[in-house]
Amino acid sequence: MILEKRFGQIDSFRIELSASLWALLAVWFLVMTAVPIGIWTIGDRSIPVTMLLGVTMQALFVGTVLWRMIGERHALAVFFGVGAMGLGLEVVGTQTGWPFGVYTYTELLRPQVFHVPILIPLAWFMMMPVAWAVGLILVGRERFWPFVLVSAGAMTAWDLFLDPQMVNWGFWIWLEPGVWTYFGIPWLNYFGWFIGAAGMTAVFYPFLTTWDERVTRPLWLIYGLTWFFETFGLLLFWGLLGPAFVGGLVMGGFVWGAAYRLRRV
Repeated sequence: MILEKRFGQIDSFRIELSASLWALLAVWFLVMTAVPIGIWTIGDRSIPVTMLLGVTMQALFVGTVLWRMIGERHALAVFFGVGAMGLGLEVVGTQTGWPFGVYTYTELLRPQVFHVPILIPLAWFMMMPVAWAVGLILVGRERFWPFVLVSAGAMTAWDLFLDPQMVNWGFWIWLEPGVWTYFGIPWLNYFGWFIGAAGMTAVFYPFLTTWDERVTRPLWLIYGLTWFFETFGLLLFWGLLGPAFVGGLVMGGFVWGAAYRLRRV
């Protein structure tokens, strides 16, 4: 059974998903809306639980889209490859201070591997293919370097929300942020994100030859919903007005730029 989701009356925004995928999307949406509710009713101790559920459900949705649309072998290669590269980057980062700066994870996110929460490589997987989808929509796959740079930019734009929020929640801390920072986050961190995302994109570029609108449109929807949750979550619930404004503007540029391209398809 195929369900069609239409945004307004514009047929070019049609996204086709199976009923089970719409169900996964709905559960993820409910989990994300439950984050502030959990804090109001239970307290801050609910945050690690709802964060774990949110990341898991988003990664499950992304993985299921890839599994069904590009096949299990490619989906598993992306899952384990991105997860392993993300974990490797974080282990090197926490041990050496490069390429993200000097930081450490607290004990709030458990379990951990080499002092890196296992949730972190899962978070890389839940967003890296989503950033690739945005890159494919904006510049296509034919031009290698523009695609790599745009995809890395789309991924890094998300961290304009993420790092200030996670530091505010006490999940990790910066030991040497320096003088010039982005709301307490060293600028080196964003260079590291961009380089790391660009490297992953270059490595997995051959896997993207089979991606079409069945993959890119659902993943663009996830990117857009993430932008929505982050912008209004930081603005209305977490009191992080600066990151909400900057992240909303930058990540929103990728969201609505891709939306404009989809309208013209």
